[in-house]
Amino acid sequence: MTYRKEHHGMSAVSGADLAPTRHAWAVLASGLKVRAGRTRMAVDGLDLSLGTGVHGLLGPNGAGKTTLIRALATVLRPSGGTLELLGEPAAGGRGDQRALRRRIGYLPQEFGYYKRFTAREFVEYMAWLKEVPKADVPAAVQRAIERVGLADRADERMKALSGGMVRRVGIAQAIVNDPEILLLDEPTVGLDPAQRLRFRELLQQLGTDTCVVVSTHLVEDVAAACTNVVLFAEGRLVFQGTPDRLAAAGGPEHVGDSPLERGYSALLLDPGRTRGNW
Repeated sequence: MTYRKEHHGMSAVSGADLAPTRHAWAVLASGLKVRAGRTRMAVDGLDLSLGTGVHGLLGPNGAGKTTLIRALATVLRPSGGTLELLGEPAAGGRGDQRALRRRIGYLPQEFGYYKRFTAREFVEYMAWLKEVPKADVPAAVQRAIERVGLADRADERMKALSGGMVRRVGIAQAIVNDPEILLLDEPTVGLDPAQRLRFRELLQQLGTDTCVVVSTHLVEDVAAACTNVVLFAEGRLVFQGTPDRLAAAGGPEHVGDSPLERGYSALLLDPGRTRGNW
């Protein structure tokens, strides 16, 4: 079951990006500035366009990844520049923003929940907050729970679940409204290897008709599931392109366990290495 209006075709763009023809881009930022706290400009003059697919947001600690994700989730308002989501201004009026949020799924790095709720009750509660039609809620909740592999634990209380299972409940609430933009901040924290593999498969499924943005420090997650990489440092875009292009940016002089990690290290040390040649 879906609550999304169907896209009437896709148009190819450079690299692995695809933009739905109904919107020019799912995410379109121009000169975007976002503050973290009162003083620090955590996102500083960002130009970024993202369409359908799975976009891995990489960068060192303090790069501004979480601030950017929160701005895309409309939790933080831009301090400068422009940000459009699904063709609408992210900083619109209250009614416009409420309608926009119904089309977005968001899993923060740390999310709050009621420990006495069962997993099913929590996802149902989030479906209600996202204004999923009442008659559709039971099926939407069941589908989300099954997609994260928790059908056999759905009626256990959240306080009885392991950290990895709680994280999977967080993913379920993020997708229960079948979002057109899905924002996941460090979603694999606490997941064991088998759970991470299942999660990567889910990302690939979701990315066929959704703009998925995954903030992570795990390069192997990007290699396995992402169609596009956004490398972010000190609030600015360092690189955007396919995982293969990121791997090609590295050289034998850069230390890393994989070609992607070597490319990641090379670009952070020399961000001008591939500018204008993405």
